[in-house]
Amino acid sequence: MQLHKRDVIDAATAILDNFGMADLTMRRLARELAVSPGALYWHFANKQELLGAVADRILQPTLEPHAPPGWRDQIAEGCHRLRDALLSHTDGAELVSASFAAGQSAAMTEIVTRLAAAAADAGVAGSDAELAARTVVYYVLGFTADEQSRLQWDAAGATLPDGQSVLTAEPSRRFAFGLTVLIEGLAAHGDSGLWHTVRDDLTQRRLG
Repeated sequence: MQLHKRDVIDAATAILDNFGMADLTMRRLARELAVSPGALYWHFANKQELLGAVADRILQPTLEPHAPPGWRDQIAEGCHRLRDALLSHTDGAELVSASFAAGQSAAMTEIVTRLAAAAADAGVAGSDAELAARTVVYYVLGFTADEQSRLQWDAAGATLPDGQSVLTAEPSRRFAFGLTVLIEGLAAHGDSGLWHTVRDDLTQRRLG
């Protein structure tokens, strides 16, 4: 039976969902597919490229063409979709973060592009729009990674202090609160040159 790239991604995603990212190795994947590890490299040059493909699979629901009017709603909906996609897979935030850092996820590139366009509509100028988009993405990835870590602790029966994790109560509300802070920050600084404001603040800290 011929092995297709789609089959490899399907099997890798199943391992991720059932066992977590730590068990998603090329050897484990080859065993699941009943092939030699070398057969996987016909489709993916290395594990990083494979993880990028799995990340794109996870993020596929976020790339639906619908976009609400208004830059605030575009950022909010994009971030809520991203969080939902990450939470729908075991270790989704960890895997997507790793792929994003390695530049292996085409879907994350598209997400940043869309968020940067919304930031530009908010008045954030030039390359600062991409920096703003990446800042928002880092918030979503970090928040969701914390959620999933707490879920793993809970599944293991561990007891943590109530205030130690954002998942202690109403994670969706807390996520929305943080996202609103970021969005309103963009609105407040969009016309005044956000990067210049940050740079001036850093200069003052050094001089102080």
